[in-house]
Order: sequence, then C-alpha cells, then structure tokens
Amino acid sequence: MAVSREPILKRCRYLGISPMVMGIAKESKRNPGANSRRKVSEYGTQLKEKQKLKFIYGVGEKQFRHLFEIASKMEGKAGDNLIACLESRLDSVVFRMGLALTRRDARQLVTHRHFTVNGQAVDIPSYRVKEGDVIALCEKSRSSAKFKDVVEQTAGRTIPVWLEANKENFSAKVTRLATPEDLDYEVAAHLIVELYSK
Repeated sequence: MAVSREPILKRCRYLGISPMVMGIAKESKRNPGANSRRKVSEYGTQLKEKQKLKFIYGVGEKQFRHLFEIASKMEGKAGDNLIACLESRLDSVVFRMGLALTRRDARQLVTHRHFTVNGQAVDIPSYRVKEGDVIALCEKSRSSAKFKDVVEQTAGRTIPVWLEANKENFSAKVTRLATPEDLDYEVAAHLIVELYSK
C-alpha cells in the first residue's frame, strides 16, 4: 500500500480544505496569492477535486477508480454515489463516530480489530457498511484509557445525521447512506465524473 509522506497542512493548503476536515486542530498559514498566480485549466480543476477526495479519505488511485466504477453502476447521480461509497468505509465511519482523532488513526484501529460490525470483528478499513449496520467498539477495548481519552478530545465533533450514535455503548447505527449535503467540506463531485467520463 502506498503511503503519503507529504505534510498534511501543506496538502490541505494546496487543495483548499480546512485541516479540521482531517481531524487536525491547527490552522495552516495561508500565503496570499500563492495559488492564484496561474489560470487553472478545466482538466486541472477536475484533477484537483479528485485529489481532494483521495487525500481526505486516504485512498489510492486504483481503489478510488474501483469505487467510482461501483458508484457509476448504482442508481442516481454517480458523484453523489461516490461520496456515499467513501463515507460508508468503516475507517471513515469510525472517524465520524468520534472514536478516532483522524482517519489515519481510524484505519489503524480498524486494522487492529478494535471494532465490530453487527457483532462480528472486522479488520478491513475499506469494508463498506450498509444501512442498518451497527458499528461498535469491541468489549475488551471499551475499558482502554486510549479510547476514553479520544472520546473526550472528540466530544465537540458533530456526529453526522446519517449515524445514530450511542456514546455510552461506544456504538452507532447507520440509518441511511451519506449525501453530499452531510459533508463538512465542499466538493464538486460532478467534476470527478466528468474527468472519468473522458
């Protein structure tokens, strides 16, 4: 698996997203006019939108392309379906539940078998949850000081409306799939569809 070693704040600045989206409380210093010197082509704008989603969810090109193909075959708009596919990844759901500080943390915690889906331990970060699935922290991990500390640090984080969270049980139920309106960042998913349609 490819690992991105580029500084997160630098990448956030380039892609025009807030570090808060990545679970980082720092603000990146903006250099006025740094990105506005050159006129960006239509292809460049489309590519940047794709890079933004790949960076936020920590997926590689092959995996992203595969998700786009799945989204294209689903009913409805391909761009909205792509967002739903990315948000329904287990590592993303764990991050949204407030049981991990960042998506990278969430990926590692899932790999270490700290979470269950409908009572079954799952160690695949890209596992796609469905409507009605219950994601919970394993019994043995609930008494861990690490998770209690993480829950305290993420107490102010807003849990999306498509998740029905139960803080006492360290669990959440997926009530529906995510839509672009539920996101805490802006993305023009239709540009990604246009890019792949060429």
